[in-house]
Amino acid sequence: QVQLVESGGGLVQPGGSLRLSCAASGFTFSRYAMGWYRQAPGKERELVASISTGSRTNYVDSVKGRFTISRDNAKNTVYLQMNSLKPEDTAVYYCNTYFPNRAYWGQGTQVTVSS
Repeated sequence: QVQLVESGGGLVQPGGSLRLSCAASGFTFSRYAMGWYRQAPGKERELVASISTGSRTNYVDSVKGRFTISRDNAKNTVYLQMNSLKPEDTAVYYCNTYFPNRAYWGQGTQVTVSS
């Protein structure tokens, strides 16, 4: 049974940092690309960052230079280090992976950037 469990969200002031973690289980983690998505109120879910099995990374333009995605295959965990946070980064952040027949999502973790 595939499970993705996010943690690390919270309330942070503008300019602050957070590190999100996603613990994966139920599949061979090292064989799958992973992604972080976010969804703000009233907006569509968007891909924030992705990392391939070979650790190639991609980012949406709005987070380039501020966010870093990484993976630890020994711990079956993918991370999202978020620095220089802005109010517009406020959203629920979801961990994701795609199998040939379906996508899997975590339950999400709330990130709120506010003074």
